[in-house]
Amino acid sequence: MAELEPVLLAGTTVKRASLHNADQIAKLDLHLGDFVKVEKGGEIIPKIVGVELDQRSGDAVPVAFPETCPECGTSLVRYEGEAQHYCPNEHACPPQITGRIEHFVGRKMMAIDGLGGETVAELVQAGLIGNVADLYDLTKDQLLALGKGWGEKSASQVIDGIAASKSIPFEQVLFALGIRHVGETVAKKIARAVFSIDRLQEMTAIDLVGIDEVGEVIAQSILDFFAVEGNRNMVRRLRMAGLRFEVDVSQQQPMGDKLKGLSFVVSGVFVGYDRDGIKEAIERNGGKVSGSISKKTSFVLAGADMGPAKRAKADELGVKVIGEEEFKRMIGE
Repeated sequence: MAELEPVLLAGTTVKRASLHNADQIAKLDLHLGDFVKVEKGGEIIPKIVGVELDQRSGDAVPVAFPETCPECGTSLVRYEGEAQHYCPNEHACPPQITGRIEHFVGRKMMAIDGLGGETVAELVQAGLIGNVADLYDLTKDQLLALGKGWGEKSASQVIDGIAASKSIPFEQVLFALGIRHVGETVAKKIARAVFSIDRLQEMTAIDLVGIDEVGEVIAQSILDFFAVEGNRNMVRRLRMAGLRFEVDVSQQQPMGDKLKGLSFVVSGVFVGYDRDGIKEAIERNGGKVSGSISKKTSFVLAGADMGPAKRAKADELGVKVIGEEEFKRMIGE
């Protein structure tokens, strides 16, 4: 972020602007104290688009990108082909510890009630948890002992939520682990292809890229994750705690092929489905769900309040926009 002298821009006072990454800083050749040109991307996000070089002082110092993590002091790394820098100290860097746990307990992951960001941070600072496996060792008495803000009701909610998460299906557990590049959709594809965490840990890069939507980058990320002893130990502890690391075949709905070969982008609000439900219906009938419209998109499935940008993109590329009723007819509902 660039720290700016406050300036009125398109109706608001701007004090900060995004600098994105080290490449963008170098491209702009930014120096401390520069006079800069600022505009709002999409009329919302302030960004620096240029520098007034004739107003730069002779002793201005170039902006130096950090070489170490501001939280733990570890030297930053930058992976080939990527613009971002990362702190590799993933198991000991405080914000990474809390961030991984926050991801794990989220609604689309383990859906543990009562554990928001502030609560997770409090438990980490109190030394009660250091990784996601520690959640399953928590007791109500430990929470009550924290004092202010913790009563019988709030402590019971957290402990009950942790216990209930043991019934979460394998595909969500896999997503919750926080393997880099393995998002919600990819986690589903992997879980349904390998059936168990044991099989996944045994797979080679060649095996992994044979899974639908898993390319070389995702395959390497999975291999890197399981190459770390701390991650393998975490999985072992979670298994001992009772989490599901295998697909429950009895709970799987039969797959159809009415949408085989078709790719959908979903936008808006629907009457007969929630957002996750309509995506599940597409996949259950052999279709694919994508997050962005491209020439490869077969249909945009539009509900109420569809974003105007997506509709414009569909019109531009000639992608057909269908509604909920037409979709139901396609799958025979």
